[in-house]
Amino acid sequence: MPLDPLIEALFRQTPQFASFPMWEKSPAQARQEFKWLCHLADPMGGPIGKTEDIRAPGPQGPIPLRIYTPVASGSAALPAIVYFHGGGFVVGDLDCYDGLCRALANESGCRVISVDYRLAPEHPFPAGVEDCFAAVTWIEANAPDLGVDPNRLAVAGDSAGGNLAAVTCLLAKAKGGPSIDFQLLIYPATRIGSDPVKSSFSAGFFLDSSTIDWFRKHYVPAGTPPDPRLSPLDAPDMTGLPPACVVTAGFDPLRDEGIAYAEKLKQAGVKVIQVDYPTMVHGFFSMPGLIPLASEAVRAAAHAVRDALK
Repeated sequence: MPLDPLIEALFRQTPQFASFPMWEKSPAQARQEFKWLCHLADPMGGPIGKTEDIRAPGPQGPIPLRIYTPVASGSAALPAIVYFHGGGFVVGDLDCYDGLCRALANESGCRVISVDYRLAPEHPFPAGVEDCFAAVTWIEANAPDLGVDPNRLAVAGDSAGGNLAAVTCLLAKAKGGPSIDFQLLIYPATRIGSDPVKSSFSAGFFLDSSTIDWFRKHYVPAGTPPDPRLSPLDAPDMTGLPPACVVTAGFDPLRDEGIAYAEKLKQAGVKVIQVDYPTMVHGFFSMPGLIPLASEAVRAAAHAVRDALK
């Protein structure tokens, strides 16, 4: 199918969305400009019952969390979605994904807890992995104080955050907890290293191969051996992992590795909802202010989590 006409028009009007030369910038510059793009595509705000910024103990200091309570939720303990934002492990923060987390909370009826994990290059692999796992572990242990039902806990993330969500599930299985009931993986990066899954959309569709390389060089220390915590697609055993919803986009360099991960989960006997948006590009979930289909896709994903955690 062809690229969505609205995205073609967006690329003409705002070329930064077609090709954002992040690889030419310092991490500090890239973070500032990425935040500008995020706010253009999905301004902060929108209806929500309540937000609260708190901190969880982490392996190298407190981890900032933002809790989103959906509109008209009442006082009962709610299922929770622990959300890991995208940004290649280098850019992105709680504010960049504020609109998406609000929508997920309202559409799913879950409390969404967004995790501001440490970023590379200041904190390379495995810092982000350690923070995300520590956050989910702490949330489960402190569920009553957070208004969360510990028996209905999901993890979710987009792009790099999808990688971290998948890896968190693998670690929880290996360590015997925390108990995770569902994973929502939105165009996840599932192979990071010297042998990525090849793609036809390496330039001109928002996420370029040069940017992916720039992310990898900042995130992965030189000489790091192969590790499923980097590339969950290479995990040797996926049996017993939580059910999953894997979302991909047709014009996305990460599409093939997302599909490959979904297929490997299925082969291991994991229940998988696999959804592809063939006319979309990487990052479209965070663009509801520009792409109407984004809101429909977020709603469908949120309902998949809601139904899984009933």
